[in-house]
Amino acid sequence: MSNESFSKDTSKTKTYSLVELVKAPTTMTDHGPDNSIFSFPVVAIMELLLTLIVIVLLMAMSLGVNAPLEEIANPNTTTDPAKAPWYFMGLQEMLEHGHPTLMAVTMPALMVLFVIAIPYLDNSRAGSGVWFTSKRGKRITLYTGIYTLIVMPLYVYLDTTFPARELLRGQLPDFVLQTVFPALLMGVIVGLPLLVIWRLKPTSREFVLTLFTVLFVSAVIFTLAGFLFRGPGFELYWPWNMPGHYSPWDNL
Repeated sequence: MSNESFSKDTSKTKTYSLVELVKAPTTMTDHGPDNSIFSFPVVAIMELLLTLIVIVLLMAMSLGVNAPLEEIANPNTTTDPAKAPWYFMGLQEMLEHGHPTLMAVTMPALMVLFVIAIPYLDNSRAGSGVWFTSKRGKRITLYTGIYTLIVMPLYVYLDTTFPARELLRGQLPDFVLQTVFPALLMGVIVGLPLLVIWRLKPTSREFVLTLFTVLFVSAVIFTLAGFLFRGPGFELYWPWNMPGHYSPWDNL
């Protein structure tokens, strides 16, 4: 067989090509994680310092704030307002806006399940360890926080001043007024920012950031509303204008 015919045959069956040889270190070794620090002792010492600071602040608060025991409760005289501890104040405030099963059981359970599901909803490693992932994530979180800071206080005020479940009592079934209507209203409030960012083709992490921001800011607003702005009769008042010389700071 001639050289010419041999080259023609091999050109038809050749499936590889040699492009370039470069002298460089292997890609399999000598590549540690970028921008990382050791969990021990660096992070462990920081966590220990934060723990000590929290302990000192709690000790200072316990020494500076008087918390005497009150007299034995009188079943014939109900405390007005009867408030839960501040860490349950958000739940008590939610009870003012719907049926207890919805506001104190179903919705808190959905919030807890959402927090548990976050690692499964967002398992991407992109942007891990970076606050809000990216610049767009920061903008989404900021605008969502501003939205919630405006809408949730309005909801608390309007639903207390003009409660549809009271204005329409007797015209619609109680289940609709106490459960269906509040659930739909809260669903619209929480879902509106998700619909807005849908146009931006967000990642799963940006969805999680949006929803978590709404839930977190809402929890803070409900807690502050119940703690600072609810007075006798559990009505809304300015903290400095409570009737009967009541002060919300007494609950501390």
